[in-house]
Formats: sequence, structure tokens, C-alpha cells
Amino acid sequence: MRTSVPVIPRPGSAVDGRAAPSAGYLRNTGTGPAFFMGGPAIRDISDEIRQAWTPAAARTIEALQNNGWIAGGVEAAISTIIGTGLKLNANPDHEVIGMTTSEADRWSRNVERRYDARCRNAFECDASGQYTAGQMEAAHLRQFFATGEGVTQFLMFSRPGVTSRTRARLLPSHWLSRETSVSERLHQGVRIDNHGAPVSYRFRLKDGDGVHKDVEYRARDRAGRPIIKHIFDGMPGQYRGITVFAPVLKTIQHYDKLTGSTLAASFLHAMFAATIESDYPTEDVLNALGGDTPMAGFMSELSGWHKNVDIKLGDFGKIPHLFAGEKLNLQGSKFPNANYEALANFLLREIARCLGCLFEDLTGDYRGATYSSLQNGIAKIWPITLYRRQHIAMPFKQADYEAWLEEEIDAGRIEFPGGIRGFLENKTAACRAEWRGPPKPVADELKAARADEIYYNLGVRTQGRIAAERGDDISDVHEGLARERQSREDKNLPHPGDRSEEAKIGTDKAIDTEEDKP
Repeated sequence: MRTSVPVIPRPGSAVDGRAAPSAGYLRNTGTGPAFFMGGPAIRDISDEIRQAWTPAAARTIEALQNNGWIAGGVEAAISTIIGTGLKLNANPDHEVIGMTTSEADRWSRNVERRYDARCRNAFECDASGQYTAGQMEAAHLRQFFATGEGVTQFLMFSRPGVTSRTRARLLPSHWLSRETSVSERLHQGVRIDNHGAPVSYRFRLKDGDGVHKDVEYRARDRAGRPIIKHIFDGMPGQYRGITVFAPVLKTIQHYDKLTGSTLAASFLHAMFAATIESDYPTEDVLNALGGDTPMAGFMSELSGWHKNVDIKLGDFGKIPHLFAGEKLNLQGSKFPNANYEALANFLLREIARCLGCLFEDLTGDYRGATYSSLQNGIAKIWPITLYRRQHIAMPFKQADYEAWLEEEIDAGRIEFPGGIRGFLENKTAACRAEWRGPPKPVADELKAARADEIYYNLGVRTQGRIAAERGDDISDVHEGLARERQSREDKNLPHPGDRSEEAKIGTDKAIDTEEDKP
């Protein structure tokens, strides 16, 4: 005996006679034609990178070597991020390390001078002895743009003529192994602990005979000193980086095809810049190709004629005598067409956006750009530059600085409260530092200076912040001004600030007149 269970309709259900409610993204779109095609799958970002890293890096490196826009854009981005090299501004927490403010200031100035001298000596800072610290920073950033990551090994060994033993060695990213073993917590050459922190790195190196062998280095020594510094940017669950050009690799390929095909068409059109037009019917010509006809005899005679008549458009424009019924047509170039520049610029804008620079900076084309448009563009792009300086360039410099400072304190060349033990116990406070790079670009220096003056007079911006935004250290500025003032007094020269009111008013009028000019 069967019993039926009554169905209680839910409000809004099909049984209730009303349309079933829907919530969330992409509702009512499952029947669209675009959704019948295969869609993307959600995978761990580490799996995505493991599959795409090698071809993406290879294509980007090829573009850096053969595409002038990409190579020039990367160099422009590097110059904006680090300039000639980031400058150390040591700023230790003096209360934690046990120094007074004045003691910490003197200690910082001494550390900055010693570190700057070391960074200028390639034989002292680079393990290969080839690059200064600024060149190493630039090479590290080039590696980041090409592969999405930078790898540095810190070594300690002596060299004649230099005191420091700490040296950095830049390693190509593709030397880092792609091997993955979940059971061994090895992800694309990076071995992690239970919390996901890197413990060691596995490299695939070639010996003198060209045979590959795996070598594994620890990330840090027992005291926390860096041995391998691996820097990249990404998402949670990511152990390796990927080039910033990955989203526009297809766009770069499209641009190369567009310019290549347009150039080839232009060459082809130039090669056939002149044609000979004949009045003889095409049908007769085609029939003549099929057998022995009077037309065949005519074509033979025509061929013999042209063997003895050299048709050239060069050599001072010589015009030949043509066969009866023929005329010479000069063809005008139709390439590139009217749509070429708009399409090319569209592709370049996408590349510039991914690179993190202005279209005008990438192409050098400032037609149509105004002061307002450039200022607005700089305001939008500058945070990207600061982000990459803070999270890509600075970690490399900070790791190098910490390793060098630890050795200097341990060797007694730099004094520190408590010696090396006190340093290791307060390493974070002792190594606190800021790194100065190039200032923010401005479209009009005069207007920017006036804005700084107004903000300073309003009391909402300090001289230190103004100097930092201009790429200077306020302490260095004050020391330089003091030296200049003393030098002027020794030579009985007037000071720039001691001008008369009439001279100041005259200068202000000249500036205002300059601002009014279009």
C-alpha cells in the first residue's frame, strides 16, 4: 500500500506558481551562448604558476631582448623606482637599543657613510666584483620584470683591499628548481615549514661539464642572517612569482604581428611601386596559355621586346619606351592605413597600464598631453612605483644592509650597545631604516614648489616630508646648508636669504610673469 507525502510549496518556488528566486553573481546567464563554451577552472595559484612560469618567462625575456617598447619601458620604470640606487636613511629605535636621540643620530650618520662607501665599491659589495650596489638593484628589478621574482645569495669571504666580508650574489630565477613534492613540502624548489615559511631553496645548477645537479641552500642561518633572499609579489598560497607582463603577452604578440604585417605590406608595395597596364583582353591571354595560337606568338614577341628594354624607376628616373598598347602606372603607397596608429596606440596603452607607467612615458609621444592630464596620470601611476619600491626593491637592499651591519658590529668596526649580542636581541629595532629613491615626477617644478611653500606655511607639511618627497634627507640638507653658510662667511659672500625686499618682490614678479605665459 502506497502512501503519498504532501509537498508543502515554498514561497516563490515553481510549485507555488511563481518564479523561483535567484541570488548571487551571474544569475540568469547560464543559458547565454557564451556560457556553452568551455570556461576557466579555479585552481590553486601555485598550480597555475607552475604550469605557466616557464613559457611566460621565456616570452617576456624574448620581448625584453627584441621589443624596443618593452625594453625601454622597463628601463624607464627602473629609473623611476630606484634612480641610480636607493639611499640609506638609518632610523633605529633609539629607546629600544639604549641610545639617546643625539647618540642615535650620530650612529646613524656614521652607518650611512660607511654603507654608502661600501655600495660604491663593486669589488666589496658584489660577489662577482662586477657591479656596484646600484647596478645590482637595477639587475634585480630587471629579473623581477622578466620572471616575476628575484633571487639573491649572501656570502661571506675575504678579499684583498676591502674590509667587509659580506657580499651579495644575484642568481638567475630559472636556476631555482621547478620540482614539487607535496609530501616533502617542496613547492617549485621552495621547501616550507608547517606555517608556509621558506626553510630552504633547491637550485638546479650546471657543473663545468654541463651536467645538471641539485643543490639546496638554507634560507637563513641559525642566527637569522639571510642566506637566500627570494622576493616576489603575488597572492595567498603562492610560492613563486610570475612576470608582470603575463596578462599582456598576447597583446605584445598582437602588436608585433600588426607592425610586422604592416611593414611587410609597405615593403611589398614599395617593390611594386610601378606596374605596366596592357589593353589586351585577359581571356585571350588565358587562352594563349593553353596552346599554340596567334596570341602565343604575340606574347613571345612581347617577351622579346621587354628583354631588350630595361624598365627602371631609379637612376635619375629613366622612362623606357614601352610596347604598343602598354602604359606605365605609378602606384601610391597605401600603408600604413588610417586605422593603424589608433590600433597600435590602443595596444601600447594596454602594455603601459600593465607595466605601470604612462602611455606618454612608454612611447615618448606627448602630443595632446596637457599639464592637467600629465599631473592626473602621474597621481594615478605614482602609487604603483612606490609599491614596487617598497615591496620589491627595498627588501633586497634591506637584506643586504642587515647582513652587512651584523658583520660590522660583530667585527667591532661599528659600536653598538651590548655588542653583537645586543644587536641580535634587538635586530629589528637596530636595522630599522628608510630608503630614499627618486622624487615624484612633476610636470611643472615651479607650481610644485609653490604648493610645498603653501603647505609648509599652513603648518600641515614639514620640511622633512618635503625633502623626502624630493628624494633628499633633511639632515643632509641642513648639514649642506650649514657648510655653505660657513663657507660664505669665510669668503665674505652674501647669503641667498639676505636679499632686500625689493629684490624679493622683483623675483616674485618675474615668477608670476613666467606662470602667466602659455
